[in-house]
Amino acid sequence: MTNILHKTSLSLRRLVPIALLSISVVAHGETWVFTDQAHPVTKPAGVRLIVLDEQQRLEEQLTRNLPADPRQAAASMQRYLASPEGKRLQNDLVTAQQGVTDAWSIGVEKIPAVVIDRRYVVYGEPDVSKAVAIIDRTRSTHR
Repeated sequence: MTNILHKTSLSLRRLVPIALLSISVVAHGETWVFTDQAHPVTKPAGVRLIVLDEQQRLEEQLTRNLPADPRQAAASMQRYLASPEGKRLQNDLVTAQQGVTDAWSIGVEKIPAVVIDRRYVVYGEPDVSKAVAIIDRTRSTHR
């Protein structure tokens, strides 16, 4: 469903009007976009993109070329994780896991989801600028 605006919090799922001026994406405190590989989005710079299936992709990348022998696989994995590339992958995994945690903690229900200030969300709009405009219009009409 497109263009559904919700106020999100740990326990609250309704729109609470706030009197704010319409402001651009860059001026918002935080703009997060939650999606997955199957739902591409268009976003301006400065917006945090959280790809919810990124952890799975990274784990598949990590295990793709392991030897069949468990001992050889363990040794190969240890060497890889100690390398600069392996350390980058570990950091990417941490970032991916944090994104999933953030989606869960603010109650994201569908994707794509554009979330502003961890309070307002538009579901189903792949163009982040359009989703932000929807939130801004809603905010300005409830002044």
